[in-house]
Amino acid sequence: ERCAPGARREEEAAGPGSPPAPAGSPAAPEEIAGEEEEQDRVPPQKLQLLGESAELRELLRNPHLRQLLLALEQARDKSSLLRRLMQEPLFLEFADCCLGIVEPPEEKENVLPV
Repeated sequence: ERCAPGARREEEAAGPGSPPAPAGSPAAPEEIAGEEEEQDRVPPQKLQLLGESAELRELLRNPHLRQLLLALEQARDKSSLLRRLMQEPLFLEFADCCLGIVEPPEEKENVLPV
């Protein structure tokens, strides 16, 4: 998985038991995965803001949150654990804090005017 970062996503996008789409076919899994990856990337400048956030640093002092993050890092099935962690108020607070830093509300696309 670590040697071919896109390989697993391509297999998952195709679904279980589906043969891989030919590379030249329209909407091949690698094309879709590439577009999604690009949208989900955070520029290095914004990542640096995470390190400068006093609020985030304070949250990371919580030993329970640190244990949750360590479990996520070490999990084999990260997506399943992440779904469960999104039910944890402490983890949600952490995720909201991170998102608020890298994508402040005024930068979000689908924000309704007040």
